[in-house]
Amino acid sequence: MPAVSAFSSPRHDWQRAEVEALFALPFPVLLQQAGEVHRAHFDPAEVQVSTLLSVKTGGCPEDCAYCPQAQRYHTGVDATKLMDTASVVEKAKQAKAAGASRFCMGAAWRSPKDRDIPKVAEMIREVKALGLETCATLGMLSGEQATALKAAGLDYYNHNLDTAPEFYGEIIQTREFQDRLDTLGHVRDAGMKTCCGGIVGMGESRAQRAGLLQILANLPAHPDSVPINRLVQVEGTPLHGTAELDPFEFVRTIAVARIMMPKSMVRLSAGRETMSDELQALCFLAGANSIFYGEKLLTTGNPDTERDLALFARLGLRPMQVVETANTFHADIVDAALAGGDGGDGPPCTRAA
Repeated sequence: MPAVSAFSSPRHDWQRAEVEALFALPFPVLLQQAGEVHRAHFDPAEVQVSTLLSVKTGGCPEDCAYCPQAQRYHTGVDATKLMDTASVVEKAKQAKAAGASRFCMGAAWRSPKDRDIPKVAEMIREVKALGLETCATLGMLSGEQATALKAAGLDYYNHNLDTAPEFYGEIIQTREFQDRLDTLGHVRDAGMKTCCGGIVGMGESRAQRAGLLQILANLPAHPDSVPINRLVQVEGTPLHGTAELDPFEFVRTIAVARIMMPKSMVRLSAGRETMSDELQALCFLAGANSIFYGEKLLTTGNPDTERDLALFARLGLRPMQVVETANTFHADIVDAALAGGDGGDGPPCTRAA
């Protein structure tokens, strides 16, 4: 295995065998290497904090086997219309007061209609005016839609790959894997940052978890934020009853993601509600440095803010602060721009998030 210094610079040519070799390292060795890579690029005591609001819930026509918002499954999630801007802004104010630095808006669409874009753009402008970073996850986008959202001030767009290409058809059949890559391309072309990760614990093999990270790391630009979701099993969805992923395997996934995408924010996303404080601490040690904050993560639970604050206090962690600039970027992204880079592989949302 190469020395840690070999992992310090972003790569886009990972081979599957290399990724599987990282997964196979002894657990203490893997965490040590991931921790060293993390400390080379980030303050390990800082965690970026985001809040995610479902601005349009349920009624999605897709068949994602994990998703309680799919209209074909009976999960008790009622479809709602798109929220009005004033209500979204009030939620954003509450999130900022609670310590969030980024506000993510999620809508259960396969893809937004062109008539929806001006409404979402208004939300983005108003939330941005509060001094928060903005992120949206709305499904597939056309190039024109991505450009319109960028013009409204959207900082990040979330569109997860979900799983490895060879396992994708077992989870989703209403869109192709390439559709997801196309949307990410539109987002990058529009000049927005990308938030892209996946879900683990859906019955995939370790080799398939390695395949997901390989695809993410070999994208033209590493995602600025990489959410690693732990499957939340919801009764009524096809994946309810799936054998739970071993917690140490989840930590391994975090550590390998950190090594492969050294400058990306690696986010603990869906599934934190059932994680012990000890498991979360191991994830932070492995290189996770971003969480969703608040009681709800779209339609599934999330640890409440008091528990998160207590955990931060116990571990000596602090929320990462946003630098107040015209573009409301994080300090590390501003530094990359000042150094002459575009931040495309740099640090910093989502249906599973």
